[in-house]
Amino acid sequence: MLSDIEIAQSITPEPIAGIAKKAGIDDKYLECYGNYKAKVDYNLLRNEKHEPGKLILVTAINPTPAGEGKTTTTVGLADALSKRGKNVMVALREPSLGPVFGIKGGAAGGGYAQVVPMEDINLHFTGDFHAIGAANNLLAALLDAHIHNGNELGIDVRKITWKRVVDMNDRQLRFIVDGLGGKANGVPREDGFDITVASEVMAIFCLATSITDLKERLGRIVVGYTFDDKPVTAHDLHAEGAMTALLKDALKPNLVQTLEGTPAFVHGGPFANIAHGCNSIMATRMAMALGDYCVTEAGFGADLGAEKFLDIKCRLAGLAPDAVVVVATVRALKNHGGVAKADLNEENLEALEAGLPNLLQHVENITKVYNLPCVVAINEFPTDTKAEVELVERKCKELGVNVALSQVWAKGGDGGLELADEVVRLCAEGDSEGRCANTFQFAYEDDLSLAEKIEAIAKRVYHADGVNFEPSARKELAKLESLGFGGMPVCMAKTQYSFSDDQTKLGAPRDFTVTVRQVKVSAGAGFVVALTGSIMTMPGLGKAPAAFKIDVDETGKISGLF
Repeated sequence: MLSDIEIAQSITPEPIAGIAKKAGIDDKYLECYGNYKAKVDYNLLRNEKHEPGKLILVTAINPTPAGEGKTTTTVGLADALSKRGKNVMVALREPSLGPVFGIKGGAAGGGYAQVVPMEDINLHFTGDFHAIGAANNLLAALLDAHIHNGNELGIDVRKITWKRVVDMNDRQLRFIVDGLGGKANGVPREDGFDITVASEVMAIFCLATSITDLKERLGRIVVGYTFDDKPVTAHDLHAEGAMTALLKDALKPNLVQTLEGTPAFVHGGPFANIAHGCNSIMATRMAMALGDYCVTEAGFGADLGAEKFLDIKCRLAGLAPDAVVVVATVRALKNHGGVAKADLNEENLEALEAGLPNLLQHVENITKVYNLPCVVAINEFPTDTKAEVELVERKCKELGVNVALSQVWAKGGDGGLELADEVVRLCAEGDSEGRCANTFQFAYEDDLSLAEKIEAIAKRVYHADGVNFEPSARKELAKLESLGFGGMPVCMAKTQYSFSDDQTKLGAPRDFTVTVRQVKVSAGAGFVVALTGSIMTMPGLGKAPAAFKIDVDETGKISGLF
């Protein structure tokens, strides 16, 4: 059996100019990066008027070591829609180098449902993340330079909230002391690094609607507080102009293609467990403008990625999905039911039934909390038995939701035709309860306090009994409310493995509370981040990271990516 990278390398992509033509992109908006990838000028959205197409969100159950195949299903669904004669575009996030070299691997799909060039997408691609890191670190340098050169703004170095970033899992950089070596080398202070995808610059990049909006948002970034507790912004440091200059080309969406030649935008990449987990608004809007159907995804499970897509991205961008796909595998559901990874190939209806509440809770959240139509896609494995698949179908139909088998990993678009047909039906008709894009509602309203918004997500989406705010977090919430940030949505930083903030609680746990230990404002992005449990904004590498398997031969051919 061929690996994902071997499959990707076995197929010769179409020249990107041909893909752009297929998507209806005029040459004047196209900036090619070699033969198989290009950037598309954001002025296309301003100059060309298009009726927006249908928006399809692909999400999933809580991830397990068994794998769910969300990106694979997203790509395969788009190829299947194309095979049905639909004009379709894909909109995905860019992978971070941290997971690529860590545990998770790349994020270009898998099998015969991938976006290519797979190696480029998973590595440096068009340099967007480097530009985001440079803009972030420029702001950090300007901040420390201001303090070193007299500190006219009266910044309290104990209250600096802005960190430098690097796009790598590097636990050694989480907490550091810098500015050592004497007066000429800066002011000594405690500091630290985040991973690039957790940077507020990444969030702003993905939520910006124009170059002007990008600059204004960058200017609103709060980098710390003065001795009398007044917020200090990037605008106060005169930083937003130079930061925008670093990001002006990165803001243009990246055009690539699936293995079957379906046009795809891959642009922006905030993590969903520590950021808002969605590709850029620019890319989504461009895909909706160019296609009758835009298939997009949100990171990790629906409790994180879909919640943030719906409560943050859709709220800020004025979007509403026409249909939602929840991806699951029988193997992953058995894992949620308590079966070890080594034993997942054996039929186990009892464990499957024990793990099914995880899927069913995600489905109920989509249909009853957000009031959207939904279909469950079972990403099929050869070891799945008929009895196991029928059990999943029966339980989902009890909630009024149809199930479609997805075989896109093995068959590409041909393996997703059943799923494509159900998605087209939902987009056209809604579900049996009349749910459609017009019935979409948020999990909480804007006029709630920040604490009430956090509690609404915990109770309605996670099914927690409540929220425990640590004293420092409660104090910070009160401060942010007093500074005028109370009207913002909230971005929950939480483990991806569980509905709770304890990654060991699999399935659909009950009788738990969520602990919020820290909150911080991302004023430029337009949301307040609540950090729960032991979640960290800088991951670390394990004992045997994926980097050990990645290599390149004398011809430049890369191996080991997945």
